[in-house]
Amino acid sequence: MGFGRRWAVEFTDASAAPSSRDVPDPPGFTRASQDQDDSSVSRQKKDAEANWKSQKAWEVAQAPFKNLMMMGFMMWMAGSTVHLFSIGITFSALWQPISALQGVGKVFEPYKDSKVDLLAPKLLFIALNLGGLALGVWKLNTLGLLPTHASDWVSSLPPAQEVEYSGGGIPLH
Repeated sequence: MGFGRRWAVEFTDASAAPSSRDVPDPPGFTRASQDQDDSSVSRQKKDAEANWKSQKAWEVAQAPFKNLMMMGFMMWMAGSTVHLFSIGITFSALWQPISALQGVGKVFEPYKDSKVDLLAPKLLFIALNLGGLALGVWKLNTLGLLPTHASDWVSSLPPAQEVEYSGGGIPLH
């Protein structure tokens, strides 16, 4: 019994062999329409990608709102007395927006595209983070940790001038 190769594929180009270009196109198919379809399909893909990037940029821009609501609830639960938990929550409420504002460019970097306008999502992102920062400052004020009263600055005030003098019952005119 011989074990010869029954199936073999020749990868060399034999010019006498028929190529795929010699085979006629099926009815209803033309190569020119395929090229046009490819360009319209690629244009549609680019438009779909730009729409997706725009949608995701808006989702990222609105994400601080959820954080704002959660942080507000946590501050409410912490109460208005100064203790370790309320101070920790307050400084977390201050730190998160500050760090988010420092990284605005990195946050929106994946969504950069010539067809996507990122100005409005960035402005919303910045506004919501500034709102979170304002919430943290408000909590600092309600805890009494901001110097907002005159009594907070007593050490930096000059001593009061004496207006009246006493001579021990003897007039000093």
